[in-house]
Amino acid sequence: MYVLGCLNRGTSEERLERVVDRVVDRLSREGRVGVVRYDATIADGTQESLTVGGDVTYGLGADGDWTASGTGMSVADALAALSTDCEYAVVVGVPRLRHPTLVVGESSDDVEEVLATVSGPGDLEEDALVEALEAEEPYETLESLVARVKRSPRANRAGAIATFTGRVRAKDDDDDARTEYLEFEKYEGVAEERMAALETDLESREGVLDVELYHRTGVVADGEDIVFVVVLAGHRGEAFRTVEDGINRLKDEVPLFKKEVTVEDEFWVHERS
Repeated sequence: MYVLGCLNRGTSEERLERVVDRVVDRLSREGRVGVVRYDATIADGTQESLTVGGDVTYGLGADGDWTASGTGMSVADALAALSTDCEYAVVVGVPRLRHPTLVVGESSDDVEEVLATVSGPGDLEEDALVEALEAEEPYETLESLVARVKRSPRANRAGAIATFTGRVRAKDDDDDARTEYLEFEKYEGVAEERMAALETDLESREGVLDVELYHRTGVVADGEDIVFVVVLAGHRGEAFRTVEDGINRLKDEVPLFKKEVTVEDEFWVHERS
């Protein structure tokens, strides 16, 4: 699922909503769209408040048949819920979102990743926006990958789904300096090719029906998930073996570079190996 933020900077809410309507309408021609809205009157709008509460409402696109809301629900919770059956999500009114963002109004330094800035719906280049969004890293969860393999055309032959989740650990031992976050960079183009080749090779095994591999890039904080391996197979034996081989080969064969930032130091891990 591709996630696009939409923020108002120095213009009216009405103009923002007109842009959002245009964006949702255009994306809905490509696939199912989820819409997430954040009510800043409930919390102060900081990233911290989003993780502990706030009021989030979300629905499935312009033609969605349901909505949900609830104090204590985070934007991350809403995105996770949408990720299992949406190709796109539009997040409205969330500052410091860690996803590419469309700014309506004036350019702003408080937006981490600006995909485009428009003054209103008349400035929106819809096709260029879709192309730029799909060039970004998609948002995935373990649940979205499991849902994908369940939709495999060969799923009726499957008796097992095995998964692996790698996450950022704070420390190995009690005396270690606490890790605040890891930052991953990939060898553009090559990493994607090798990941796809590895999936194809694993799927060629007897009894293995579908394989999904996903590794995040950028900053991944302490306690967050980094990497997923999901295997759909006829039986548990080949599923477990393929998951273990999948994560081991991903670490060995896919060019990803990791920087570790602790409370005391920061360093690229491959330079200390």
